[in-house]
Amino acid sequence: MSILAKIAEIENEMARTQRNKATAHHLGLLKARLAKLRRELITPKGGSGGATGEGFDVAKTGDARIGFVGFPSVGKSTLLSNLAGVYSEVAAYEFTTLTTVPGVIRYKGAKIQLLDLPGIIEGAKDGKGRGRQVIAVARTCNLILIVLDVLKPLGHKKLIEHELEGFGIRLNKQPPNIGFKRKDKGGINFTATCAQSELDGDTVKSILAEYKIHNADITLRSDSTADDLIDVVEGNRVYIPCIYVLNKIDQISIEELDIIYKVPHCVPISAHHRWNFDDLLEKMWDYLRLVRIYTKPKGQLPDYTSPVVLPDGRTAVEDFCLKIHKNLIKELKYALVWGASVKHNPQKVGKDHVMNDEDVIQLVKK
Repeated sequence: MSILAKIAEIENEMARTQRNKATAHHLGLLKARLAKLRRELITPKGGSGGATGEGFDVAKTGDARIGFVGFPSVGKSTLLSNLAGVYSEVAAYEFTTLTTVPGVIRYKGAKIQLLDLPGIIEGAKDGKGRGRQVIAVARTCNLILIVLDVLKPLGHKKLIEHELEGFGIRLNKQPPNIGFKRKDKGGINFTATCAQSELDGDTVKSILAEYKIHNADITLRSDSTADDLIDVVEGNRVYIPCIYVLNKIDQISIEELDIIYKVPHCVPISAHHRWNFDDLLEKMWDYLRLVRIYTKPKGQLPDYTSPVVLPDGRTAVEDFCLKIHKNLIKELKYALVWGASVKHNPQKVGKDHVMNDEDVIQLVKK
């Protein structure tokens, strides 16, 4: 029996089962089995056999990487060529783009790599079409733009989300607040710091037993679901921010546009007419959460043209030094920082000082 057949069988059983407290335990088990089978689909067992997607992934350049995901013929290539000035083959039939087409834009001093990925079809997570490689490249992006056609129903949005979820990509979500630590002995130690609506000790134990884990500490710090627990145990989930780009707004009325603007995480544009690109770029910048640090050589004015761009959460002076060169941190005596992150301008700081956007730094070597 193939993996796909097993997955279909479990999904059918889940659909047949009524959801209530009595069946929650059983459903948790089924979800865990499903997650294991899905993982086997993504990472096939066996050696290096099988054709790898030749020249599919692209070398990572720039400060951030944004992938365009969507069904064929929604205007991904038009969007890329109008944003970045890169020519990606555009035609009126489906599946024009067959491999990844990279482009680079400079925005607010940061170099951002844009990837035009081939169209996804339904069942991509089960290995149909080029889907598996497309989603594997999408996993490496800092931000995913799901390009949708305004005229086609929003069912497409659900389908693409479902495909990405099946690959362990979680869109616009935070990692679940669950502590999970394997041990060598001592059984399963289960603590919940707040009231749980779905999980209890037995369900947690049975889900872990499905993964052959019999000794672990589990701490639930928020009201979690069985899916959250499975995500933590699998450990291969990536949490990526995502913007829905609704293309082809030149073909709808103003009233419809007003309704669309109320959808969260969503930007309506027209790639062909270049409408609303500035709004899209601004939203991309907000979601990427990059921090720009300007450098100042001793006795000169700061260089405001080319900032050093760091990802949010890694903006200490030490990270700044490592971004430039790995030996720089050994020679660092202290740094002078001007900007919002310090009380006095300039302020002498050590390597652990965390900087804010648009700070100016001057390094003093030993």
